[in-house]
Parts: sequence; structure tokens; C-alpha cells
Amino acid sequence: MGELSKLPNIGEVVEEQLNQVGITTYEQLKEIGSKQAWLKIQSIDPSACIHRLYSMEGAIRGIKKTQLPADVKADLKDFYNHFKL
Repeated sequence: MGELSKLPNIGEVVEEQLNQVGITTYEQLKEIGSKQAWLKIQSIDPSACIHRLYSMEGAIRGIKKTQLPADVKADLKDFYNHFKL
């Protein structure tokens, strides 16, 4: 396991997918943001779900995805519904 799997919500599978799309550090994930990172993952895994999006946002914020504020979850859900395949 690498650096990303040390973040909250990021397991080996998500870390591997992030690595596959060129995101290998927390700084890169934070810079690109959860939405763009999710779109990159969706390009290699069309089954990428909303929980993966929540997980990455939580990881960026250093919190569990269940602790994301309701307004943030609502914004991410709108984004997900717009872009899901």
C-alpha cells in the first residue's frame, strides 16, 4: 500500500485506481479535487459509484465520508447524477 491508502476512506482498490489515472499523492488528489478524480476513475471503471466520490472528498478533508456536511453531500450527489454513465 502507498501514501493514498493511509488517508481516511481510501482502500487498496481505490488507491490502485487513483494510481492508474495518475494520482499518486495526497497533494495531487487535493489539487485535482474529488470530482475530477472521480471522473478519471469512471473513465477506467464505469461502475464507479457515488460512495467512491464521497470517499475521496472525505479523504481530501481528512474525515470519514459519513462526516461530510449535508450540503457537500448534496453537491456531490448532483454532480454524480449529472455524470454517471
